[in-house]
Amino acid sequence: MFRVSPFAAASVFALLACTAHAADGVDADSETKDLSEVVVTAAPYVVSLDSTTTSVNVVKREALDLAPSAGLGDVLANLPGVRSSFFGPGASRPVIRGLSGPRVQVLTNGIGMIDASGLSPDHQVASDPQEAERIEVLRGPSALAYGGSAIGGIVNIIDERIPSTYQDGVHGRAQAAYSTVDEGRQGSAALSAGLGNGWSLTADALRRETDDYHVPVAPLSRRLADSLGLPAPSRDGRDVPNTYSSLKAFGLGGSYVGDGGWGGLAIKRTESDYGSAAEEDVHIALKQTRVDARGSLDVDWGPFGKIRFAGGYSDYRHTEFEGPEPGTTFLSRGEEGRVELVQRDIGGWQGAVGVQGLHRTFDAIGDEALIPASKIDEFGVFTLQRLDKETWGLEGGLRLDSKSVKNVRADRDFTNLSASIGAFVRPADGWFLGLSLSRTSRGLTEEELSSLGAHPATGAFEIGDATLAKEVSYSADASVHYGRAPWTVDLHGFYVDYRNFIDLVPTGAVDAGSGFPVFAFVGSGARFYGFEGEVAFRVWQDGARSFRLEGAADYVRGTTDFGPAARIPPWSLTGRAEYAAARWTATVEVHKVGEQDRTASFELPTDGYTMLNASLVVRPVADTPDLKVFLDAHNLTNVEAREHASFLKDIAPLPGRSLRLGVGYRF
Repeated sequence: MFRVSPFAAASVFALLACTAHAADGVDADSETKDLSEVVVTAAPYVVSLDSTTTSVNVVKREALDLAPSAGLGDVLANLPGVRSSFFGPGASRPVIRGLSGPRVQVLTNGIGMIDASGLSPDHQVASDPQEAERIEVLRGPSALAYGGSAIGGIVNIIDERIPSTYQDGVHGRAQAAYSTVDEGRQGSAALSAGLGNGWSLTADALRRETDDYHVPVAPLSRRLADSLGLPAPSRDGRDVPNTYSSLKAFGLGGSYVGDGGWGGLAIKRTESDYGSAAEEDVHIALKQTRVDARGSLDVDWGPFGKIRFAGGYSDYRHTEFEGPEPGTTFLSRGEEGRVELVQRDIGGWQGAVGVQGLHRTFDAIGDEALIPASKIDEFGVFTLQRLDKETWGLEGGLRLDSKSVKNVRADRDFTNLSASIGAFVRPADGWFLGLSLSRTSRGLTEEELSSLGAHPATGAFEIGDATLAKEVSYSADASVHYGRAPWTVDLHGFYVDYRNFIDLVPTGAVDAGSGFPVFAFVGSGARFYGFEGEVAFRVWQDGARSFRLEGAADYVRGTTDFGPAARIPPWSLTGRAEYAAARWTATVEVHKVGEQDRTASFELPTDGYTMLNASLVVRPVADTPDLKVFLDAHNLTNVEAREHASFLKDIAPLPGRSLRLGVGYRF
């Protein structure tokens, strides 16, 4: 069988590459959705937010400085259409439009994590938001370049370990913060030095320590207590046991930028230890070493003007300790790479063709080894094309890929064909109307095909099925952008029809050994639809002073042949007011989340809540805007809030009232 070694090829290319390539600059001090900003993840060529036919958010460094000391899902949870799988502060993945796990692909600089975070909600993503300069969130099957695992959406964590442009001298950032709800201490720093003649070196480090976090009520929910026949839980606040976290990450990188290209290498080490809120005597130790290579080269090959590549290698270990003794260890090692040939812009026609390959081995050793040792190989070819004639345009994409999963319980090969077509018009100044149709095919994971055993994180005995067919979806996305002062409007509606939606459903049996109900992976029809939207209005502006109002809302409804889809988030509505001046910025936010009483089997309803948040950012030194002190107040009214998308919602509410004080500096 043909075996791709993408990282080896990418590494060689990195050392040969020699041109500069940079995205358009943005105002890092503005948190308003900037519709003119270029979306790096959307395509190898230039596409701005005001020209995307699907829903995209860009979270920049300024917003990440104010983000909670938490995992990726929790940091992104208040974006429209996004929630968190919240498994305590140690582990959280994004839930996009009600989808999570293998349907939401988490990338770092366009390359997969090559970890085990998608296999279980208690597995931490091996990359922290505080390492990023920006995070891009794409909803729906909006990026054919990344394969069927992006059937629900993409989260791309973009850092600057490998500089794509040369800057002379020394540049960097540093940040430190303290949070009251968990006695959290966090510090991060990044440094870049231009050595001359196009050579640059970078270094960065991150450290975070948190204790068990505090909640305004007893962790056990009233609904769960009622279902178990227990007394009503106390309304007194307390800590959620075994929710501490400890994270260390550090990286080194370098690049060469010349007249015709650029390329470089980076290495990162992540070490994390965190408690499992599902089991009081279990804690998890994660270790990952990762090497990445990226670059770009100007070429003159017919219609192509640039070749770009990225490659990554990861060695990942995740050990679940039961007390002091190791219980189950998960091992993931692999390499992934992609190469893209980018066409020149000719009369508004842009495009690219590319290849992507992945080789990964996975093993689980111990009592909770649900999945046998597996080998996973993927290879895909794709093209993306876009014609933009200013007042109207067309876009489309096509991807053909193969995926193989081989272990003692499953030996499967999937061939997947995915395609999309879209059209858009700009009927008047500032307006953009787009419609995108797509068909996406996803090869199944080792978990879906070959699980067999008790899974304490989900409270189920899970059974995979090696005969399951691939998952196919047909979707439609409609988009409206409007950007003309003083208004910014960004609205998206979607409908997805799944053929053979892979779902984990109860069989009605109970496993005698673990006492867990038995759940089996099965295929069914499914339909998901909903919307997300953001609106901003600048009420007035006088020089450096301004006042604006912002609003956001989302809704998703999911149904399968077995009834309501599991853990579908309820609707949410957010209102925000911001006053900005030359030396300070103040924000007040009200976040309303509805009740969710449309539930799947073995799932309890969740009450709604209204949360009040506020922040203040001060630049204390005149003419030094890069030094800032910030105070972020979260859940000021100390309400009980439970995330319906979380397996732990009835034993681990979201954190209570918290003040987070920090300082940041760029130079």
